[in-house]
Amino acid sequence: MGTTATAHRVVLGAGGSSRRALFESTHHCCLGPERALPYSADRGKKSVSRQALDELKQQIPLLDYLQAHDWQPARPLSRGRWMGLCPLHPDHKPSFLVDPGKSLFYCYSCGRGGDVIRFAELYHQVKFPQALTLLHQWRGLAPLLHQVTGFYRMQLHRHGEAVAYLDQRGVRSPEVIEHMRIGYAPGGCLRGWLTQLGYPLPTLRQAGLVTGVGYDAYVRRIVFPLEGNLYGRSLSDSAPPHRFLPGTKGGLYSWEQVRRYAELILVEGLFDYAALWQAGFHNVTCSLGNHLNVRQFRQLCDGSRTVYLTFDADGNDSGQQAARCLSRSLREQGITAHLVSLPEGHDPNSFFVSGGNAQEFHGLLERACL
Repeated sequence: MGTTATAHRVVLGAGGSSRRALFESTHHCCLGPERALPYSADRGKKSVSRQALDELKQQIPLLDYLQAHDWQPARPLSRGRWMGLCPLHPDHKPSFLVDPGKSLFYCYSCGRGGDVIRFAELYHQVKFPQALTLLHQWRGLAPLLHQVTGFYRMQLHRHGEAVAYLDQRGVRSPEVIEHMRIGYAPGGCLRGWLTQLGYPLPTLRQAGLVTGVGYDAYVRRIVFPLEGNLYGRSLSDSAPPHRFLPGTKGGLYSWEQVRRYAELILVEGLFDYAALWQAGFHNVTCSLGNHLNVRQFRQLCDGSRTVYLTFDADGNDSGQQAARCLSRSLREQGITAHLVSLPEGHDPNSFFVSGGNAQEFHGLLERACL
């Protein structure tokens, strides 16, 4: 403990030579003592071999994982290293050092550092076993979800019930269907398709695409592909309306396409997003609920912008309460936040379905209050 603390004081208190020494050795002081003992996965109850962890880290380069989670390097340093804003706390001056060669990071501002596993722990605010699960899912899920998304998109126009449901929700533009890659899960056919492609049943179960007894998990649902997940909206009133795969819901929807707008519209649901995008408001993003996760909040705060919080006008005021709470948190970070008041009982989707138009919605934005 004393050795690590001393090392931190040298790094934080010394000049450029000490900083250059930060990554001179392969083993970073933030990773603890270098030894051949296994990591403890759950307070000693279960161990993971160092070899297995090394293989996982080789398969997931730290820089790739950072960039997949919206981190952007600000300037290059010597020996292929990069400096950028720290994704672990509100950071306005680049203080986050990344060494891709050693797959290590260190933040000179918050003093935290380590490897890709440690980053996953800190970033997602989970413990070591959950961080490993997230990394394993991230490594193996992308190719599988690509296949699933393509399959569900093929099903959409083969099933009249799916097209009728989209029409009922006001989603009629081929452009928005293509943009959001909307599909349909009829149920009863995904498992057979994927096993023909060579995916073993245990893999499909682990991903959450197939239930424990072997049935498709998504049945009669409109499907929206997300970053590392799938959202399914049930057509049936007898089934739970919302379904996600196990794991996190990810960041803000379509973030890379909207992050450079000076003004953003934030909505709760994907059908809200679809209605606004279809009406010409392409500076819209979605949080998949009225409570943002840590990553989504950081995304909103990663630059100077104005955010129009357009949450549902619920009868119990839950949407507007969440918007007011979020607006206060955003202002504390220097972000301008406006509360958009929808007609009582409406969300953005129902506003347009009930006859609202783009000009009227513009009026709501102009009347939004701080």
